[in-house]
Amino acid sequence: MVNVKGRWALITGASRGLGYLAAIEMAKLGCNLVLHSRTEEHCAKVLGEVKALGVDAYVVTAELSDMEQVEAMCKAIDERGTKLDIILNNAGLQIAYRTEYLTTPASDYDISFRINTTAPMMICYHFLPGMKERGFGRIVNTTSGIDIEPEQAGYSAAKAALNKVTRDLGKNYEGTDVTINLTDPGWCRTDLGGPNAPNSPESAIPGVIVGAFVDDKKCGRIFAAQEFSGMSLVEAVAKAEKQAGVY
Repeated sequence: MVNVKGRWALITGASRGLGYLAAIEMAKLGCNLVLHSRTEEHCAKVLGEVKALGVDAYVVTAELSDMEQVEAMCKAIDERGTKLDIILNNAGLQIAYRTEYLTTPASDYDISFRINTTAPMMICYHFLPGMKERGFGRIVNTTSGIDIEPEQAGYSAAKAALNKVTRDLGKNYEGTDVTINLTDPGWCRTDLGGPNAPNSPESAIPGVIVGAFVDDKKCGRIFAAQEFSGMSLVEAVAKAEKQAGVY
């Protein structure tokens, strides 16, 4: 299992929900953190809490629908001299639930793809060369298990695209110590999932971070977080490493 103490991780959407919980867990394990949100104020609480756990941390901001802001965020991390070891692309947007799905506007697809597919991939592309050069990296992109629901077409299509490009990209790193995988948190009671979801946010821990700790040089998997609910991190990693590689 990977030891993350002293390493640096970027967590997008770190101010609340699963991103917040992931940040706290990573900090408990000694991982330094770059915390992303749309504003610095949003991350004030989590920044204080992870620093209180003894790690170094700072905040970066970007509206993920704006690729210029995404690029500026990545460059700001470079300018700080941070060598990212881990990326948890947690942030996402469920644009709408369209009961009258045949009236779904084109903007649902445009916005959903920018935030849920394009932004995380631009982050991957920016930092992967450095990971490859240093010989270590862990990327975990957050997907969704939503299926057969035309009411959420923009969101589900964007996540399906994220699955495809993540797996394709991972194929080129298979067998190296740079791994690229996905996690599906399940339907959780977050701001995105809403109050009627069956799972607590805490149930997705450690599943949403297990991909940062696998040490088997395999890529392209989807780690279903609910399958690891209630496990210790050590148990979860052992189970995760039994999953197949690219598929």
